[in-house]
Amino acid sequence: MTALVAGRKPIEGRIGWLERTVGGITANIEHAVFTERHARSAGWLQARDPRAKLVGFLVAIVATSLVGSLVALALLYGAVLAAARASRVPFGFFVKRVWLGIPFFAGIVVVPAIFFVPGDRVFDLAVGPAHLAPSWNGLVGGVLLVSRVGVSVSLAVLLVVTTPWADLLKSLRALRTPQVFVLVLSMTYRYIFLFLHTTNGILLARKSRSVGRSSGGEQRRWITGTMGNLMSRAFKMSNDVYAAMLARGFTGEVRVYSTYRMRATDWLSLGGVAAVSVAVVLATRVLP
Repeated sequence: MTALVAGRKPIEGRIGWLERTVGGITANIEHAVFTERHARSAGWLQARDPRAKLVGFLVAIVATSLVGSLVALALLYGAVLAAARASRVPFGFFVKRVWLGIPFFAGIVVVPAIFFVPGDRVFDLAVGPAHLAPSWNGLVGGVLLVSRVGVSVSLAVLLVVTTPWADLLKSLRALRTPQVFVLVLSMTYRYIFLFLHTTNGILLARKSRSVGRSSGGEQRRWITGTMGNLMSRAFKMSNDVYAAMLARGFTGEVRVYSTYRMRATDWLSLGGVAAVSVAVVLATRVLP
């Protein structure tokens, strides 16, 4: 809580950074959960059968992992952006969701390759007694890896954004995905936001009852106790939810009452995705 002292500026409590971090994570997950407004809109991908979409996106992701040309990846990403545009997915929302984090995390992985892959050197970098020299082959390989990851994640995000979560889970079962995997995925998706929301409530309750600044030791003890309390709540809730599901006849199968029917447009779309994927992979041999 912000303490007001006469003649001084407000002082932020020392748990402000924790509240902001958890609050930001919760807001992002809540935004992801409720992006089904895009899945319910009248777009090109929204009108396709979820099973056809799932198979088509899996084929496109596999093709992306086999592409060895930056030009081919750029063409494939252009097709992804065109599909997002036809599906009425906001451009800024879609691009930021992928590219704000991908270059950082994928870049960390490729940094060693830039310096240790053999090839023509770009420049010499002296770091103490050692000399590091990035190579052109390493730079091209790093850019290629980051591009592959970005396009693959873009495909996965576009699938999730344009498909209701329940339909996506049912499509996984239609492809003979193990039942326990689908069940765990469904429960995780539903309850991770619930527990983050509970954490936010605990932080807000603590802040509303705090006056002035607490000591660092007290803050650490409170955070440790809160983590244990939240874990205990999660364990108890898991038992209660499972018992309630069994009492209502749950047998382990996730059921969705919507029915699917493959139409000619779905088959044509699936064939088009397969043709584009094969063409992009073959184009790797001729494109730089």
